[in-house]
Amino acid sequence: MALSYGLFICLLLWGSTELCCPQPFWQGGAHRPVPSKPPLVVECLEAQLVVSVSKDLFGTGKLIRPADLTLGPEACEPLVSADMNDTVRFEVGLHECGNSVQVTKDALVYRTFLLHKPRPVGNLSIVRTNLAEVPIECRFPRSGNVSSQAILPTWVPFKTTVFSEEKLVFSLYLMEENWSAKKRFPTFQLGDIAHLQAEVHTGSHVPLRLFVDHCVATPTPDRNASPYHTIVDFNGCLVDGLSDASSAFKAPRPGPETLQFTVDVFQFANDSRNTVYITCHLKVTPADRVPDQLNKACSFSKSSNSWSPVEGTADICQCCNKGSCGIPGRSRRLVEQWHQSASRSRRHVTEAADVTVGPLIFLGKARDHGVEGSTSSFTSVMLGLGLAMVVTLTLAAVVLGVARRRQAASHPVMCPVYASQ
Repeated sequence: MALSYGLFICLLLWGSTELCCPQPFWQGGAHRPVPSKPPLVVECLEAQLVVSVSKDLFGTGKLIRPADLTLGPEACEPLVSADMNDTVRFEVGLHECGNSVQVTKDALVYRTFLLHKPRPVGNLSIVRTNLAEVPIECRFPRSGNVSSQAILPTWVPFKTTVFSEEKLVFSLYLMEENWSAKKRFPTFQLGDIAHLQAEVHTGSHVPLRLFVDHCVATPTPDRNASPYHTIVDFNGCLVDGLSDASSAFKAPRPGPETLQFTVDVFQFANDSRNTVYITCHLKVTPADRVPDQLNKACSFSKSSNSWSPVEGTADICQCCNKGSCGIPGRSRRLVEQWHQSASRSRRHVTEAADVTVGPLIFLGKARDHGVEGSTSSFTSVMLGLGLAMVVTLTLAAVVLGVARRRQAASHPVMCPVYASQ
């Protein structure tokens, strides 16, 4: 009886019977296996990320299927392994699978996630494991010990050596309105302006100039998602400024390795999500190279109805009106080569990289603000009228009372006196 009462209390508290009773209720039943090793192991190598996942990911004894596991926004699949193997393994490059990279004061930080998305087996319509997303992060210190061994001489020109061996780190940040620091909270309302700053960490490189080649906005980190909105196209034309927006590159630059631009905040119509991600293809050229149609930063001015570059002559922006700059057919919504197979190989080229910033989080839709604003205004007006009427009636009562007192003081009441006989 005591055991049944205890079980009843545990169920009322939404607890587990294992938490309330250290011993099982029956003997000889199957016990939940205790995992002998961690369900997830991450190895951050010099240029590779290795993730090992136990098939008993949740420690319940119910094994997950390798086909239900993917890595990163691009949903990279695991390595093929024998069914008897109890571990699922991923081996990808640090820049693959849509992994994001961030440069901090002390470290290079690569971020991605492991996604377990169970699907029904065969003709069944049920699943027995949970949807799970596990964030993964690799940190590499930017400083360390330098070997004291002698430097071997090389006859390769220094500039060529640096360009072929030194790896660049590209970054894209949301900034505060005065460009003094990174934005602390990525929250916006329609009508705000987003300040974005693209950078490249050159290290010991020769001086380089950074350009924003393409930019596209999507409601998810997947740059292939729909709907989408093109912000920069045609090798550096900020086409978002052609609409009713004031989006533009900031001139002059803070430095050749930095490029700043503003985007009028928007939200996708008929989409319930309140987030926007911006993915840009960044590239560099030698700082002493003159900007041209393939390497430029052009903004559209509505006052002059013309395009103007951050640097270089105005004629390099004329192709923005044509909708084609340089190689025909290349400037199309982050061209097909960028979206698919070539996007991965391009990440290994030191002169270019794809970087995503987000999410930009919206605090409410415009129509919601309109309804709330009209309701709030109506309530305020009615409250004000009510208070005014109360004050008016109070003042009228006070004035009337004072007037009656004065009248009584100036005209005293005469009472007749009768003499008794």
